[in-house]
Amino acid sequence: MREVLDEGRFAVTIEYNPPKGTNIVGILENAKRLVGRVHGVNVTDNTAAVVRAGSLPVCRLLYEMGHDPVMQLTCRDRNRIAMQSDLMGAHMLGIRNILCLTGDYPTVGDHKEAKPVYDLDSVQVMQMVRGLNEGRDLTGHKLDGATEFTIAAAATPEADLVGPVLMKFEVKIKAGAEFFQTQAVYNPELFASFMKAVRPFKVKVLAGILLLRNVKMAEFMNANIPGMAVPQVMLDELRAAGDKSEDAGVEIAVRTIKAVRPHCDGVHIMAIKGIHRLEEIITKAELG
Repeated sequence: MREVLDEGRFAVTIEYNPPKGTNIVGILENAKRLVGRVHGVNVTDNTAAVVRAGSLPVCRLLYEMGHDPVMQLTCRDRNRIAMQSDLMGAHMLGIRNILCLTGDYPTVGDHKEAKPVYDLDSVQVMQMVRGLNEGRDLTGHKLDGATEFTIAAAATPEADLVGPVLMKFEVKIKAGAEFFQTQAVYNPELFASFMKAVRPFKVKVLAGILLLRNVKMAEFMNANIPGMAVPQVMLDELRAAGDKSEDAGVEIAVRTIKAVRPHCDGVHIMAIKGIHRLEEIITKAELG
């Protein structure tokens, strides 16, 4: 992953949600078919505050298969002691990429009574990871062996508040972010404007591509996810496709990849429950 970014090649990453349980067969079968076709594989960390198997063990299984995992780490569920411990363990297991996230509040998930931690925010976690890379813990104590993580951050390129978004982007870079994976892009023109604004920062940006499986999914995102807007023309396309709406979603994803490719350093493809379409998207978009 790091070599691809450093050499200026177009990076392709995908994303898996660990199972809610222990059955990892489906993910591993899908991932096996993609070895050599993608440069990085993100593994989410209890995304949407829904309890799932941990990111770290799934990252290790993907590493053993030949992938370069990107371990996601949220601030919601761990304090600074637990996070540093997990990070040192991740390094021991061969993980070299960390995506630092705040994490959705527990009330949106399936354990609404859970107490959130948020001991640190995502920027402070990046600073903490940078310190571990430099051989010290968060209090400045020397480590017996430093970590070697490439630090990733998230960005929202289609948000209305361009000024605050750019300010936070710069803050994350100062905290140690080396590349960004964005929230889903559905308006390539807005994304191009965002990229023009952030290019002076000299960091790598991977455009988020989220597979729309049906119109209800798209409408839900428009209503509930800030900074993301599926255009009406895409809603109409999905609705008109009827039972073949997932096929229409694949075509939308492929078109979007081709539209954003001239402006960014790579794409991050998220398929959620449609991981069986990842190979098709990669092939049709001529990514590898």
